[in-house]
Amino acid sequence: MKLTFPAIVAAAVMAAAPAMADLVVPNLSYRTGPYGANGTQYADGFNDYFTLLNERDGGIGGERVRVPECETAYNTEKGVECYEATKGQGALVYNPLSTGITYQLIPKVTVDHIPLYTPGYGRTSAKDGTVFEWVFNAPANYWDGASIAVKHLLDVNDGSLDGKSIALVYHNSAYGKEPIRTLEELSKKHGFKLTLIPVDAPGQEQKSQWLQIRRERPDHVILYGWGVMNQAAIQEAANIRFPMENMIGIWWSGSELDVRPVGAGANGYKSMTFHGVGTDYPMYDDMKQYVIDPGKASQGGAHVGSVLYSRGMYAALVISEAIRKAQELAGTSAVNAEQVRQGFEALDITPERLVELGLPDFGPELAITCDNHGGSGMARVQQWDAAAGQWNLITEFTSPDHEVLDPLIAEDSAAYARESNITPRSCN
Repeated sequence: MKLTFPAIVAAAVMAAAPAMADLVVPNLSYRTGPYGANGTQYADGFNDYFTLLNERDGGIGGERVRVPECETAYNTEKGVECYEATKGQGALVYNPLSTGITYQLIPKVTVDHIPLYTPGYGRTSAKDGTVFEWVFNAPANYWDGASIAVKHLLDVNDGSLDGKSIALVYHNSAYGKEPIRTLEELSKKHGFKLTLIPVDAPGQEQKSQWLQIRRERPDHVILYGWGVMNQAAIQEAANIRFPMENMIGIWWSGSELDVRPVGAGANGYKSMTFHGVGTDYPMYDDMKQYVIDPGKASQGGAHVGSVLYSRGMYAALVISEAIRKAQELAGTSAVNAEQVRQGFEALDITPERLVELGLPDFGPELAITCDNHGGSGMARVQQWDAAAGQWNLITEFTSPDHEVLDPLIAEDSAAYARESNITPRSCN
């Protein structure tokens, strides 16, 4: 009998899944396709943090965690198929690392009552917990990133962008289009000219876009790219001698994969980030002892400490803390998806808790409430040092412009509620 793709996925996931674990957190990963290099590092960090909890602590609250992995290839249809193939295993939460997949899963998790955690990606207005009861996107979203990037550009221009020009080079997808409305509003507020320059996926060919930049000579470039598009953009910027310190990417345009291929030409490039860099944290000592040295690291541990590995690890950390809070609230270690949603809504990862977790100052305080599923929105700026081969944090955690963003989020979430026939819940 010939199996359909969903049946093949389900069979493969079930075959790989031992039955002993009680807490199931699927990893909708992509290790193949045009974005496989990026997805691999994130997936490894995600897997390894749960392995650390299992090996060092015996799991979470005495319950071991199982992380069935399903390959999406960053394809929305396959991502939905992976969701359908794994949700019946008792999945507690999903983190698909794809805005396209996220948009398709939002109505599904709402019906199925399974939390969806999309840190730094997905639908920005999901920050509104009165409408998006099952979706969480703390610590920061796409609009936060755009706002903080503009704040940084204000800082380096003595507090004024009046008369300046900024080009947004963006992945021509739901992801890349997310910051446009925010930047349009910020351009009105601060008096800069905004030029929109789309790049079709996968983004390897950008000569026409950078000829336009060379011709129009914007003062700054903001990059919302992913995968090979980032490498190509930074290389083209170097080719036309665009001042690299005047180019800043969102956090998905700020990994080692984006800058190392460009060599010295990438020196000074900046990007946003909502977490720390490198391995100089006590948690990584435990990772070495319990996961890497015993040979239990995902893919052999080749990417430990990279930006995307750390981001996947951080996503797993937040999920594990939500599960831990759920166990506390429910009075049982064997929690279900509804209880994990309640754990997310009561989550408060304080600076003191980050110290306990071995990651001091790794991220901003992460507090989620019934009506605020996005946290503070704080992020930092990092800069690439090509000679040292490393990212350096050059700002502290900075708040976005809530005066501009909050009305946009309220407007977009209200529109979604009308379209989806959702009555916003009361959080009083």
